[in-house]
Amino acid sequence: MRHRLPVSLGAKLVAILTGVALVGAGAVTLLLALVITPGFDKLEQAAADAHVERTRAALTEYASKVEASVRDYGDWNASYDYMQTPNKAFEEDSFATWAMINLGVNGMAYVTPQDKVVIARWLDIDSGRDVPEMRARMLAAVARIDLARVLANDNSASFYVRLGDRIAAIGVAQVRRTDGTGPVRGHVVMARLITSEQLSTLLQVKAVLDVPHPVPDATVIRHGQALDVAVPVRGADGAPVASATYQVPRDLSALGRNMLVLAVGGTILLLLIVMGVLSLMIARLVLRPLNRVERHMGVVRRSGNLMPLTEAPRGDEIGSLVANFNAMLSQLKDLREQVEVQSFELGQSESAVAVMHNVRNALNPISTVLSQGLNPAPVADRALLDRALAELADEGIPAARRQKLAAFVAAALESEARARAERAAQMEIGRDALHNVLEIIGRQQEQAHERPPLDSCNVTDIVARNATIARYSGGSSIAFHFPSKPHWVMANRVLLSQVVGNLFANAAEAIAATGREGGSIWVTIRDLDGQVEVTIRDDGEGFDPDTAARLFQRGYSTRAQKSGGLGLHWCANSMVAMGGSLALRSDGKGQGARAVLMLQASETMREGMAA
Repeated sequence: MRHRLPVSLGAKLVAILTGVALVGAGAVTLLLALVITPGFDKLEQAAADAHVERTRAALTEYASKVEASVRDYGDWNASYDYMQTPNKAFEEDSFATWAMINLGVNGMAYVTPQDKVVIARWLDIDSGRDVPEMRARMLAAVARIDLARVLANDNSASFYVRLGDRIAAIGVAQVRRTDGTGPVRGHVVMARLITSEQLSTLLQVKAVLDVPHPVPDATVIRHGQALDVAVPVRGADGAPVASATYQVPRDLSALGRNMLVLAVGGTILLLLIVMGVLSLMIARLVLRPLNRVERHMGVVRRSGNLMPLTEAPRGDEIGSLVANFNAMLSQLKDLREQVEVQSFELGQSESAVAVMHNVRNALNPISTVLSQGLNPAPVADRALLDRALAELADEGIPAARRQKLAAFVAAALESEARARAERAAQMEIGRDALHNVLEIIGRQQEQAHERPPLDSCNVTDIVARNATIARYSGGSSIAFHFPSKPHWVMANRVLLSQVVGNLFANAAEAIAATGREGGSIWVTIRDLDGQVEVTIRDDGEGFDPDTAARLFQRGYSTRAQKSGGLGLHWCANSMVAMGGSLALRSDGKGQGARAVLMLQASETMREGMAA
């Protein structure tokens, strides 16, 4: 049998310290990640929210400038009079190129309360030329807006509209007198284009107006090194008409990662230094003294000389260990002498008792068979048989009487033949039992000094053979039930047969202890994963489950009329020697008992299970 090499304590301590260091590093990393990362994430989120609010403020400010200009034109007596009586002079003065350039608007229009356009113009501020196409887009966009609803809460408003592939800030104001009185005579509309360049100037970042893909709400998408910010540019009804998109670097996130890496790296380095110092101290103060003790133990084991360990006195646990070790060696030296004197006598005694116990169980059936053979029941009355033969010899006996006498003699001879056959069968059983006794005696010396050899044997055949013998072990009538399918196990056939025979004998005694005339013994065999389970169940007196462990003690018995024996103790040891186990179970007094044998399945059985 191969022995595993012992694992070094130093290796264990190094592994433990390494594990502690790894767990500590992981815990510190997790702690720092839980502290640093969320903090910088919150700062980054606050910065992203600030970018969004700044974008909204810039868009609102841009549109509010257009609203301020249009409010001046709305609250103006000249505009109020013009809406009542349109005239050329007002149009040439208010819609002049220089006037629109000074206002910084691209488009202007006056609209009646019935949404009729009085005058409208669109000007390219850079070139100073009219752009009829943009004028038409502006008027179409204004026509789709309910100006009265937009100005329901104020006399002016501003919003953004989409003009083809361009976006313009629109300002709308009611046309009233300069002092704000008088009925509303219409609306004045001003439009000012906003471009990506203008938005970039307002936000101080490179921004783009995404007209085809307006977002419903402000969104911030995180990438590895930057944040994608998209803010909706809302129209008159609040629906987005475009998106203001730009990227900002994730400086705070990068700073947080750098801080986390530095903190974790410094902590791990510190842990490594601490673990290294601890390893050196443990090796010097603990491992080296323990290695000296281990080497001395090896010398004692190899030489057999129980000499004490000479070590410098120490007041710590290692010194106490050395002192106790030396005291143990001294005690072992004294005990060795006592054990050597007693071992031979004890071994002889135990071996003899074990053999006699097994021989007794095997001789019981022989005694029963011989008793039955020595006291056979008479088949027929000898006097009647002699009388019948005498009458048959008389030639004067009538034929009818002769036939009856012949039948009587034939029946007597047939009964005698059956009795002889039964005695022959009983003698065969006795011979098998005697063969078991001879095997027990012949193999005892080998079993006492060596591990029993294991072979592949059919446990079903062993059970059947011992069941046949056990029927004659006592005066009770016992019915046996066991399977017929072969089950192959790795065991010593002789030892296993003795174990099964002992268990059957115990079961028969338990049945007899109930006071009944007879009982039953059931044997079930199950194939488990690489093992075979043999369960022997009887309907005898049973036992208290709390006493199950004591049943294997030498000399213990559950029946007061017995002084105990070596049976179960020997059976359990034999099963362990064969690589198996024996367990006894019962549901209580009067509930019967179960003996469970666990054996290793042979290769034949495993191949059959695999097939």
